[in-house]
Parts: sequence; C-alpha cells; structure tokens
Amino acid sequence: MAVFVSIEISWEKCVGCGSCAQICPGSLIRLEGQKAVIARPQRCWGCASCVKECPVQAISMYLGEDMGGRGGRLTVRREGKLLHWTVSLPDGGQKTITVDGSQSNRY
Repeated sequence: MAVFVSIEISWEKCVGCGSCAQICPGSLIRLEGQKAVIARPQRCWGCASCVKECPVQAISMYLGEDMGGRGGRLTVRREGKLLHWTVSLPDGGQKTITVDGSQSNRY
C-alpha cells in the first residue's frame, strides 16, 4: 500500500514570512501573493521541516489513517528551545508532546 504525506497551508494564518519556502528540501513551497502555497502536495515526503519552521502554525501535516494518524493534523509551536508537537484529531481531541529541540536530532 502506498503512503502519501501531505501538508496544508492556511492562508488565513500565513504571514508570508517565507521561512517554509526557504527550508523545504524539495523546493515545493513558494510565496504567491504574499502567502505560502504548495502546488503539488502529493510530492511532499513528510520531512516536517516547514511545519517546524512556521512561526504561526499556518502549516499542518495530514496524518492519514494509513499512517496510524486517524486522519489528524500535526502542527508545531516553538517556545525557545522547546518544540510543542500537537496532533489534532477529527473528533476534536488533541495531544501535545513537548521535546527539547536542541536535543531532538541527537542519536
């Protein structure tokens, strides 16, 4: 079974800072009319760089049922070194996991 990862950019929340376009390793995001857009979300491989980089939580990653995400959406909020990863489920439930961003890439 193929697994597709996709992001959604909220035009209402986007402030047009361009951080997501700069960080996207696939160059999939661009600014259009001072707002971020992703023309081909099906090409997104789910690295979550844009989700982590967005300062206003305008980008969410779809967590499809085929990925165990039950159709939820993932957003990230930064607070200094802390990253607050929030999964919002279709039934209205939410779960937030907080990690120290300075330690998140250590193996």
